[in-house]
Amino acid sequence: MLIRPATEADVPACDEIYRAAKEFMHSNGNPDQWNLAYPSGNDVMEGIADGTSFVCEEGGEVIATFFYRIGADPTYSIIYDGKWLSDEKYGVIHRIAVKYQGRGIIGFIFDEMFKAHPNLRIDTHENNLPMQRALSKAGFKYCGVIHLPDGAPRIAFQKI
Repeated sequence: MLIRPATEADVPACDEIYRAAKEFMHSNGNPDQWNLAYPSGNDVMEGIADGTSFVCEEGGEVIATFFYRIGADPTYSIIYDGKWLSDEKYGVIHRIAVKYQGRGIIGFIFDEMFKAHPNLRIDTHENNLPMQRALSKAGFKYCGVIHLPDGAPRIAFQKI
């Protein structure tokens, strides 16, 4: 497996991965994290333009897509019912979705991004139990609750 910046040629594969991830979440007790319009290929295109869209590929096949950036995230400026492990410069992972479950793809991505910058933050919906298990397995620690711009709560994690 390798991680690289997404290209326009990857957008259809990323869009399909997001579509399947939404179906998986909806059918596994998490219907509220993502909606029909978000995330999509349009978000990948925006990330290509600003350098934040990445893919994980294996054998030339795109098997995961995600947002990654080093720097402050406005949604993480206030945390409730807890605190961050560190306020040092951090990397942020958002919109991570994989094509295949149970192959260690998310763990690989977490490990590689941690090697790139050993202070990572991420959040997820309280009903996204598979992601919470993956975060725990990868060594992320629960830090508290943040709110998205629309006010929706998310549980926040950090690994340092």
